[in-house]
Amino acid sequence: MNPTQSLPYLPLSKSLFPARSLTRDVLLVLGGSLFLGLLSQAVIPLQPVPITLQTLGVLLVSAVLGSRLGTLAVVAYLVEGLVLPVFAGGATWFHPRIAFTAGYLLAFPLAAYVVGYLVEHYGTDRSPLKTFLAMLLASLLIYAVGVTWLGFALSGAGRYGGVWAVLQAGMLPFLLGDLIKAAIAAALLPTVWRLIRR
Repeated sequence: MNPTQSLPYLPLSKSLFPARSLTRDVLLVLGGSLFLGLLSQAVIPLQPVPITLQTLGVLLVSAVLGSRLGTLAVVAYLVEGLVLPVFAGGATWFHPRIAFTAGYLLAFPLAAYVVGYLVEHYGTDRSPLKTFLAMLLASLLIYAVGVTWLGFALSGAGRYGGVWAVLQAGMLPFLLGDLIKAAIAAALLPTVWRLIRR
C-alpha cells in the first residue's frame, strides 16, 4: 500500500505526479534543493545575518513536496552546502558568516517538516489564511533556533550585547520580509490548487 494514500491531503507534487517511483522522488528532492539554492542567491547583505529568499524557498518546497520529500530536499540543500556555494551570497558551510547563521540553516528541516505535515494532515495549502498561518509558524520555528544560535555565536565572538541586541541583529529586520513571504505563499499555493482543479 502506498503510504501517501492514508493521508487526508496530498501535497501538490504528489497530486500532479501520482505514480510514485524512486526516480520521481529523487527528481523532486533534487529539484527542490536546486530551487532553494537559486532563491538563496537573492541577498540583501546585512550583517551578521543577510536578508534572503531562502525561507520562502523552504516554505514553498515543503508545502509542494510534503513532509518527507520536502524535508529531504532541505537536507539535500544543506549537504550540498558542504561542497557547493548554495547558501546566501554564494557561501558554503566554511564561510565565516555561517558561524552566525548556522542556526537558521539547521532549523530549515524542522520548519520544512512542520509545513509539509500541516499540508498533508490539514490541507493548509488550499486556503490563503491557513497557508499564511502555517508559514508564520514555520518562520517562528526558524527564528527560535536561529536567534538562539546567533546569541551564542555573538557571545563567543565577544560581540554579545544582550537579548535586545540579538533580536535587533537576528529577527527584527526580517519580520516585514517574512510577512511578505508568507503572503506570497498564501496567494500562490491556493491559486495553483484552483488552477489544477479546473
